Amino acid sequence: MRGVIVKDIGVISHEEADELMRDLQAKRITDSIDDTLLICEHTEIVTIGPRAKNDGIKPPADYNTRYVDRGGGLTWHGPGQVVFYPVFKWDMDNESNVKAIINMIEEIVIRTFKDMDIEARRDERMQGVWIGEHKVCSIGLSFLRWTSRHGFTINYDTPPGRVEMVSGCGLGSQTTTSLSALGIKVSKDNLVKGIIHNLNFISRQHLD
Repeated sequence: MRGVIVKDIGVISHEEADELMRDLQAKRITDSIDDTLLICEHTEIVTIGPRAKNDGIKPPADYNTRYVDRGGGLTWHGPGQVVFYPVFKWDMDNESNVKAIINMIEEIVIRTFKDMDIEARRDERMQGVWIGEHKVCSIGLSFLRWTSRHGFTINYDTPPGRVEMVSGCGLGSQTTTSLSALGIKVSKDNLVKGIIHNLNFISRQHLD
């Protein structure tokens, strides 16, 4: 098992989190630090990935936006969403390509939901984790020397209508939603504990 440092950095702007991720990524590349999982929540913003930028896709006018270099299109961030940024060096067995890494992250989330008796799945339309026909977890990574920045989000209790109005990652509006909007009540603390526990699926464990 590889050890992971877990840091809950609370509510933070996306710009501040991005600066921190870049610093940690540089240190992880040189093995100055261990794999590090940042956990946070952002003030409301919609990040725009290269795909959305190239296709000219934008959120409604009343959303703050920021361009980012991770994979994917539009991603909503805000209250009621927990964000996980794994600054990991992906150089172990079965971590040889981006698709495999995305599948591992999806499996961590699916297992976390299963532990809470929530049935979740993958969908061929788009990476992430789905419940029924709705997406509740988005994934977008950026790599440098196989060390990641950015990460994944879980919408557990977002303000009504905010994430739903964003055509996330090329999907139509109303496709992405939150657990609470689906009638599923889950606490942020339990989600965090579940994700940390299920890191063992990718041969990693929390360093106390």
